[in-house]
Amino acid sequence: MTVYVAVALTAVILLFTATHSSTVGVEYVSRLLQVQDRERAPSSVQLSAARAVLDRFIPSHSSSFQFNIITKEQCGGVSCFMISNHPYSNLLGAPEIIISGVTGVELLSGLHWYLKNLCGAHISWDKTGGSQLSSVPKAGSLPRMKDDGLLIQRPVTWNYYQNAVTSSYTFAWWDWERWEKEIDWMALQGINMPLAFTGQEAIWQKVFAKFNISSSDLNDFFGGPAFLAWSRMANLHGWGGPLPQSWLDQQLAMQKKILTRMYELGMTPVLPAFSGNVPAALKNAYPSAKITRLGNWFTVDSNPRWCCTYLLDATDPLFIEIGKSFIQQQVKEYGRSSHIYNCDTFDENTPPTDDPEYISSLAAAIFKAMQSGDDDAVWLMQGWLFAYDPYWQPPQMQALLHAVPIGKMIVLDLFAEVNPIWTTSNQFYGVPYIWCMLHNFAGNVEMYGFLDSVGSGPVEARVSKNSTMVGVGMSMEGIEQNPVVYDLMSEMAFQHNKIDVMKWVDSYSSRRYGKFVPSLQEAWNILYHTVYNCTDGAYDKNRDVIVAFPDVDPTVYSINRFSTKKSLKDEDEPFDKPHLWYSTSEVIRALKLFIEGGKELSRSNTYRYDLVDLTRQALAKYANDLFLDVIEAYESHDSYSVAYLSEKFLDLVDDMDALLASDEGFLLGPWLESSKQLAVDQEQEKQYEWNARTQITMWFDNTEEEASLLRDYGNKYWSGLLRDYYSPRAAIYFKYLKESLATGERFNLQGWRREWIKLTNEWQNGRYVYPVKSEGDALSISQRLFDKYLYDSGINDH
Repeated sequence: MTVYVAVALTAVILLFTATHSSTVGVEYVSRLLQVQDRERAPSSVQLSAARAVLDRFIPSHSSSFQFNIITKEQCGGVSCFMISNHPYSNLLGAPEIIISGVTGVELLSGLHWYLKNLCGAHISWDKTGGSQLSSVPKAGSLPRMKDDGLLIQRPVTWNYYQNAVTSSYTFAWWDWERWEKEIDWMALQGINMPLAFTGQEAIWQKVFAKFNISSSDLNDFFGGPAFLAWSRMANLHGWGGPLPQSWLDQQLAMQKKILTRMYELGMTPVLPAFSGNVPAALKNAYPSAKITRLGNWFTVDSNPRWCCTYLLDATDPLFIEIGKSFIQQQVKEYGRSSHIYNCDTFDENTPPTDDPEYISSLAAAIFKAMQSGDDDAVWLMQGWLFAYDPYWQPPQMQALLHAVPIGKMIVLDLFAEVNPIWTTSNQFYGVPYIWCMLHNFAGNVEMYGFLDSVGSGPVEARVSKNSTMVGVGMSMEGIEQNPVVYDLMSEMAFQHNKIDVMKWVDSYSSRRYGKFVPSLQEAWNILYHTVYNCTDGAYDKNRDVIVAFPDVDPTVYSINRFSTKKSLKDEDEPFDKPHLWYSTSEVIRALKLFIEGGKELSRSNTYRYDLVDLTRQALAKYANDLFLDVIEAYESHDSYSVAYLSEKFLDLVDDMDALLASDEGFLLGPWLESSKQLAVDQEQEKQYEWNARTQITMWFDNTEEEASLLRDYGNKYWSGLLRDYYSPRAAIYFKYLKESLATGERFNLQGWRREWIKLTNEWQNGRYVYPVKSEGDALSISQRLFDKYLYDSGINDH
C-alpha cells in the first residue's frame, strides 16, 4: 500500500509542479519559513490532531479517509495537499480516499476540498446554519478521484485570520468547546496564520510586576472583558473593569489550550508584542521615562477615568526592556512561539511629528524590542493606518516600512477587497504583505460583500510585477455572518487563477442547501448582482435606522419629495446615513423566490438562516424608507400620518424581532448567557453581563443629555434587542414628534435624549434572561411579513 501511494504521488508531482508560482515576497521570508518548518509539531502529532477533527466533523466517515503527512519536496517545494483513491478501497473496512498534506491544516483543507467539490457539501459556522453534509454519500460509497488523483499547491504561503478587535466583538465569552469548533473550522478552511491574543493580560500582569507595577495598579489599565481589544490598542483604559484575577487565570489557561491545538495542527499562531501602551503607574515608577498621554478617543468630555492612555516612547531604553520581557514571558508560559508578533503602535495613534527620521527610529526600536526577546522575530502590522489616516504619505510610509530589515516585517493590506494599498504604494515599497478581506465592521449584521473583488483581487496582486504578496487573509472585525463571502475567500488560499464568480455562486446554492432548487439558484443570482456586488467603496458600518437611530432634530432632514427615491441631504448631516448600494426591488424579488423554494428546504438549517437574514435585510431597508415617511409627515404637520406611520414602524420592529427569534443565529440570549457562564460569583455575573450589554449599545459614561459618540457602533439585529431596546427607543422619539405637533413647539431634543439615555442605562443594567433557543417557524413568519410589508409595498427603489 505504501509503495502504491508513493508512485501515485510522484505521478501527480510531475503533472502539477509547473503550476507552482511564487513571489518576491515569499523569497524575503524564506528564512522564517525554514525555521517554522523545522520547529513544527511532529508528523504523528499533526496526524492525530487532524484525525480528531475528522472524527468531530463527520464521524460517520472517519474510517473512509486515510491521512498522510508528506514533505514540501513531495509537493514541489511548497505546501500542498493531494487526494487520491485508496488502492484497496474495494475491501471491506478499508479507507476509500487518501489525503496527503504537508501539515495537519493541509490535510483538513484537502478533506474540505473533497467534500465540497466531489460531494457537494458546505461548511459554515453553526450560527450561520452550520455545515451541510446531507449530500455526502454514505461511507463505502464515496466518489472516486479520476486518474492518479489531484494535487493542490498553495500559491502563497499564508492564510491569515482575524482582526485585532475580533477578540472582543466575537470571541469575548468563548469557552473551550466553542474555541475547539473554531480551530476545527480554521483548519478546514486552510487557515494557517491565526491571531492568538487570548489571555495576554495575565502575561502583562507578570511582566509589569518586574517593573514595580502591582496588580492593583493594573485595575485602571485593563478594560473590561468586552473591551479588551481597545485597551490593548491604547484607545481606552479601565472601562468595564477591573478584571478579576479569576478572569486573568481562566483566560491564560484558555490561551494555552488554544495554542497547543493550533501547533498540533501545524498552524503558525501570531502572538502580541509590546506597542508602548503602559499603565499610568509606570510614570510614577519611572519618572524620567519618556511617557506621553494620548488624546481623547470618543469619551464624553474627555473623561480621564477612561480616556487619554499613556504611551511609552519607543526610543526610550525602557521600551526595549519591557518589550523583551513580554516576548520572553510568553515563550516561557507557552513553551514556544511561531516567531511572528503583531504590533500596531500607530493604529489610531498618529505620531507627534511627520519627520521620517523620527518615525524610522520609532519603528526600529519597536522591532528591536521584539528581536531582543526572540532572535527570529518577525513583525506583523495591520496596514489600516495607511488606509484611513492622511498623515501617512509616501515619505512617512517608507520611513516606517524600511526601518526594519526586509523579510522581518509583514503588513496586512487590511481592506484590500475595497481599498488595496499595495496598488498605490508600489507593493508596500518592497515589504512583504498579505492581501486581506476586511468585509465586516463591529460584527454588524448586514448582507453585504464584493464577491468579484474577492474572486480576483488576490490573484491580481500575486501575479503583479515584483509582487511582495506572501498570503491571503480574512481580517473581519466580527464573524458568523455572510457565509457566502467567507466560503469564497477561504478558497482563494488555494486558487491560482481568478474565479468565475457567477458560476461559483450557481454551485454555491446547491452546496449550501444540499440540493438544486431552481428558485433558490435564481435568487442567488440576484443576490450576487445586488447585495454582494458593492462597488461604491464605502465602509459598510450598518447605520440602518432601527439599529442606529438618528439622534437629531427632525428639521435637519431634507427629503426630496420630487425624486423617485426619498433621500436625505448628501452633505453636512450630523449622523451617518444608512448604506444602500443596490436595487431594493430586486432583493425583494429574490426574497419572493426564497420563500417559493421553502417547501423543499423547510428542514434545512442553512436555508432557514438565509431566509431569515434575507427577510431581515429587505425589511430593514423598508424600515429606513418608512422612517422617512414619518419625517415627511412631520414636516407637513400631518399629525394623523405621523401617528399612523410611527405605529407601523414600531409594529415592523416587533415583527422583525419575532422573525429573528425563529433562528438561533439571530438571538441576543447566547451572547448574554455566555458572558455569565464565565463568572465565578454573582458580582462577576453582573459585571460581565453589563459588559456584554454595553458593547452592543452605548460605550462610556454619558451625561443625562449627552450620549457617547460610540453608540450603536456594535449594533446587532438580534431578537430581544429589537423588542426591548431598539423599539422602545424609537417609540420615545416618535412620542416627542407627536408632542411637537400637538403643542406647536419645536421638537424637544433634550427631552428625547434624556429619555433615550435613561432607557439605555437601564437596559445595560438589566438582568432579564433572554432565550437561547429559537422559536417559531421561519418560513411561515417570513411569508407573513412579506405579505404584510413587501408584497405591494411601493418601496422606493434605488
